[in-house]
Amino acid sequence: MTAVDRVAELIQERNRIDAELSSCIGRPALTGHLGEWIAAQVFGIELETSKGVNGRFRGGRTVDVKWYPKREGLLDLKEEGPDLYLVLAGPKSAAASSRGTTRPLVIDAMYLFDAAAIVADLRARGRRIGTASSVRTELWEAAEIYPRRHPLFFLSDEQREMLASFGS
Repeated sequence: MTAVDRVAELIQERNRIDAELSSCIGRPALTGHLGEWIAAQVFGIELETSKGVNGRFRGGRTVDVKWYPKREGLLDLKEEGPDLYLVLAGPKSAAASSRGTTRPLVIDAMYLFDAAAIVADLRARGRRIGTASSVRTELWEAAEIYPRRHPLFFLSDEQREMLASFGS
């Protein structure tokens, strides 16, 4: 079997798995859609179809859900965006070339950012707001709600168990 044959076989297998995932979540099995669906299941977020907002928490605050297979300190932000950014992230990693690496879909940590505060911090430091905005490590640490326990955002044992099932 040639490398091309093997890759074609694996892509066919992946397509079958993606079709199964799509039937579960009702959308294409892309990382963003899967992350939104997982967040909705864990947190009871009501998903929306609005641009720039994926849904609302029960209290009405809007949220944009991101799933990054590696936490590289970068966050896709919008000038006029949601109230909150909920980030599902894989292992912490330096932003570097992806050559020779993999990006398995895992959730090792979760972060909840106040959108206005993070945009204000970037502006105060003269940083760009948009795709792959560089967010300070201190802000990532302050926003972590899983696995660390956050004093202002309580996760139940059931929510923790659900998230742990997606871990590395």
